[in-house]
Amino acid sequence: MIHDQFGRPIQYLRVAVTDACNLRCRYCLPEDMRFYPPAHLMRDDELLRLVRVFASLGFNKVRLTGGEPTLRDGLVDLLRAIIAVPGIRDVGLTTNGVRLAALAGPLKAAGLRRVNISLDSTDPEAFHLITCRDRFHEVWRGIEAAAAAGLGIKLNTVVVRGFNDGRDVVALARLTLTRPWQVRFIELMPFGALHEFQRDRLVTEAEMLASITAALGPAAPLYGGALDGEARVFKLPGARGELGFISSVTRPFCAQCGRVRLMANGILRLCLLRADEVDLLSPLREGASDDALRALITESLRRKPSGHEVQEGRYATNRTVSQIGG
Repeated sequence: MIHDQFGRPIQYLRVAVTDACNLRCRYCLPEDMRFYPPAHLMRDDELLRLVRVFASLGFNKVRLTGGEPTLRDGLVDLLRAIIAVPGIRDVGLTTNGVRLAALAGPLKAAGLRRVNISLDSTDPEAFHLITCRDRFHEVWRGIEAAAAAGLGIKLNTVVVRGFNDGRDVVALARLTLTRPWQVRFIELMPFGALHEFQRDRLVTEAEMLASITAALGPAAPLYGGALDGEARVFKLPGARGELGFISSVTRPFCAQCGRVRLMANGILRLCLLRADEVDLLSPLREGASDDALRALITESLRRKPSGHEVQEGRYATNRTVSQIGG
């Protein structure tokens, strides 16, 4: 296993399999977003080769992201192949759920055990307002299909002031009373071309938790306050599920971060909110050996920054969320 210069073990690879998306969430993508041409993206064989190289360095956890990963042709076969890579013990998927109704069963059969589904409101009109698409019912059918297939479910909600910071947060939290899901509320992170909008629309963990507990009762912290991945986890009285809060802005967890991101164009992003990047696809296509790729990755990981600089007012503006992978 590789450790960076700060002693953090780095073993979690998030892989964006495409930068394209079928929603246009206001906090994420402009309506006129142009996506990479196919020739600029990793082919399946290139992606799998890089995953194998990362696995040989001690990486054991992979999450497939996008853009919207279900837009990639052959996703089920690609997932199955990644699960089969020696050393990879944990493979997850993050999706907006629009196409999940048809894919939940095949993904489960391919070996997927759990899925993270983005859902910013349970109200179809509010969902349309935030995502700029009238597709709530498709997403909800996808969530139901994932549950029916036996997949573990986490719902990811990005909370945006003026859009879904009121009753939407409470309604989503209420889902945990009757369903064994973790609903995760995510602070809006400022970066990319939309950083000013994102900064101005931030709703903090403290505000979210106050709204939820005022409506639904006290939320008890779980796991002794330790993080579940990136989330601080709570439970409402009598609830079957859990509440999670991913608070990268007000309560950053950089000191415990063991993840890096491989973008769909084969560029390694060392921190979501920093512009530090390393091109892996070009040397691969130019004939680099696995040993050469291992050396490049190892040297790069040791340069992973200690943390983001959002609290100092410095934002990475060179990529959108869909390009990096959430």
